[in-house]
Amino acid sequence: MSSGVEADIALDAAVVLSLGMNRALGRTAGLAGRGAEALAALAAGRAEARAAALAEAESYDQALRQVLDRNARIEALAETRAGLGAEVALPAPLRPDGLAAEELLSWCAAADEALDRAERALSERLAASVAAEIFAAPGAVEGLRADVGAAPPPRAEGAATSDETSEETYDEAYRTLERVLARLLPDVAEEDRRTVAEAARLLAAASSLEDAEGALTEVRLRVQAANRRTEELRAEQRRRAAERDAAEQAEAERRYVLGSITSAFEEMGYEVQGGFETLTAGGDGEVVLSRGSWPDHSVRMRVDDDARLRASMVRTRPARSEDDRRVDVEREREWCEAFEAARTRLEGAGIRSRVTWRLDPGVRELPVNDGSRRAARQTGTRPGQRERRREREK
Repeated sequence: MSSGVEADIALDAAVVLSLGMNRALGRTAGLAGRGAEALAALAAGRAEARAAALAEAESYDQALRQVLDRNARIEALAETRAGLGAEVALPAPLRPDGLAAEELLSWCAAADEALDRAERALSERLAASVAAEIFAAPGAVEGLRADVGAAPPPRAEGAATSDETSEETYDEAYRTLERVLARLLPDVAEEDRRTVAEAARLLAAASSLEDAEGALTEVRLRVQAANRRTEELRAEQRRRAAERDAAEQAEAERRYVLGSITSAFEEMGYEVQGGFETLTAGGDGEVVLSRGSWPDHSVRMRVDDDARLRASMVRTRPARSEDDRRVDVEREREWCEAFEAARTRLEGAGIRSRVTWRLDPGVRELPVNDGSRRAARQTGTRPGQRERRREREK
């Protein structure tokens, strides 16, 4: 990029944490208080205060993430409860805004106990539902009862009759099935539920104790397989949620950088045309910086997805004389000084930059871009820019 500069940019940890907390708390603008304190200390050069504020922000962020995890689990179990038509108590999701980290962690501990109880209750409800459906079928386990009573052993005095033994065997099979089914996670897929139920029906149709044992073994295996698939699905859902969160965080960081750059140059008297919003979400747009005292010059700037800022000074009409070229060098020097001043302002906002490439003033002739100035004249000052100026003048 001729007549310009490139710099790698990085956000301070306080900005990263604050933007994440803002998203989690549902805020649309501004930095969360704890991160703002760390940034203020950074700008004031108070290292100890910044370290303390940053540690507090990190603790709060970790507690906030735990609350969000529990809220997501509450939502998932509520869906499962509705699907089963069960009356199982669940804690209400927590709105974490305004609570201290210690309060958030205390709620999480109580929520964990309540959620574990709810998940066990839902699993038991599912097990009872499947077992009741199977054993309520006409003629269920009659074969097993008949097999137990078909050839009774010699009856000792006081021993149970064959009918009593058959009933006990039936009851034990039923209890064993319920225990096995109770291990089934409540949010298994409907297909897995059907597969487990099919195996359980083998017990209902068993004509011997050996068949019953075989059926119970098959139920155990299918429950284990269903739970494994459910755990894998949960892990995949967490992975996707983490990817979405990372993408949203990257976009929030990108918007923060672009907004800070815009504000820094506007405060220094530049007009920002084009809108940095065109650069978000992988867009191909760029902005143009201009000044009232620059009739023939502007600066094209963009921030790429690789967190690299690129800026280049251009002419809005070809240079026609040596005097034009002399003015070019003056404008380039002016721009270089402004860029360094902007870097200092951005550092106070938690945006560090490292220049990786720079072309000194006068080394090359400035490229010409007629459309940039015409677009600037057509666009004029953006409403957002006018609003920010009014805010600064108050």
